[in-house]
Amino acid sequence: MAATPAPPQAPPKPTWDPRRPEPPFPWLRPTIRIRLTLLYGGMFLIAGILLLSIIYLLAAQAINTGNEPLFKIVGARELQVTSDNCPAIKADNLTFSQFNESISACIDDQRRHALDNLLSRSLLALLGLAIIAFAFGYAMAGRVLSPLGRITRTARAVAGSDLSRRIELDGPDDELKELADTFDEMLERLQRAFTAQQRFVGNASHELRTPLAINRTLLEVHLSDPDAPMELQQLGKTLLATNERSEQLVEGLLLLARSDNQIVERKPVDLAEVASQAIDQVHAEAEAKGIVIRGEQKPAVVQGNGVLLERIALNLVQNAVRYNIPEGGWVEVTTEVQHGQAVLVVSNTGPVVPAYEIDNLFEPFRRLRTERTGSDKGVGLGLSIVRSVARAHGGHISAQPREGGGLMMRVTLPV
Repeated sequence: MAATPAPPQAPPKPTWDPRRPEPPFPWLRPTIRIRLTLLYGGMFLIAGILLLSIIYLLAAQAINTGNEPLFKIVGARELQVTSDNCPAIKADNLTFSQFNESISACIDDQRRHALDNLLSRSLLALLGLAIIAFAFGYAMAGRVLSPLGRITRTARAVAGSDLSRRIELDGPDDELKELADTFDEMLERLQRAFTAQQRFVGNASHELRTPLAINRTLLEVHLSDPDAPMELQQLGKTLLATNERSEQLVEGLLLLARSDNQIVERKPVDLAEVASQAIDQVHAEAEAKGIVIRGEQKPAVVQGNGVLLERIALNLVQNAVRYNIPEGGWVEVTTEVQHGQAVLVVSNTGPVVPAYEIDNLFEPFRRLRTERTGSDKGVGLGLSIVRSVARAHGGHISAQPREGGGLMMRVTLPV
């Protein structure tokens, strides 16, 4: 007997969520625009400091700081000199040498004062020009990177299932325009692929359901014959169960294919009402197995598709009832709004689930301990459909083993 092939691994969940809100302070993010601004401004600041240093050295050399004065007084009759900036030459009884030294010191002091004044004013001018350079660099970086912003906005719109959006970037034929044109070509191919997929799902839905419905009708007609032999009736019941299982498999596959896409048409849906309807549909099965369904369903309105959201609750509650303990089992279903998100939690008693097998439960045709489609509890698509529908609504599902057995399923959806 050939070995059963391993189920295909699901693609990794994307780490970037296009529906993630903008941070409260977007200017604090180390964006390319901020980095280019710092680069432009830093280069200007370094160039200004170098230029200022060169000008200062040249100015100091030009005025010959510390050199001998250009003149000396060697003799005079009734020479009187006064200066408010050089109080040392006002003193009486100065010799010519003392007078010349005072003049030299005063000239040197004036030169140093002029250089300090030049340096301080130059630094203030450099600071003002640096601020202007940073602002100008920020504006120019924004202008240069504006095509990238347009590409990002289009990508977010496409992530919301609007595949008809295109960038259609105008301007010079540079690298950014080449990137935008390549992105538009990729979107065109994606739109054709998704359109073909939707058309295939519609055609497959009709082509697969019709023969199964005919087989079910024929089997029911033969089983309704009271004169049919017992062996034939037993065979008919077996074939009818197999046909019903095939119908469930087809419905699950088609629903899984449809729910992999984002939901375009959204309407207000109360998770409490959805959970109540799911409980009503599973109540008879739970009562037959002696399982108590409890929990409080508080209003939690989300925007989405009511049919698909009902499928989430129904699949989770059905699994909680079917994978339970034989006696004294219970299922708890709660809905509420937490931290701005609608939360559906389904907990149940049941067999012990190892933590390392949690991820396998969400794979198609996988159950606990690698049980596959040979079970009468379902076709192995329930949790796969739940995860797919939750992602299509911008939410996610997580599972956690309970102490003593059973699981706690938590579905979080944006309100």
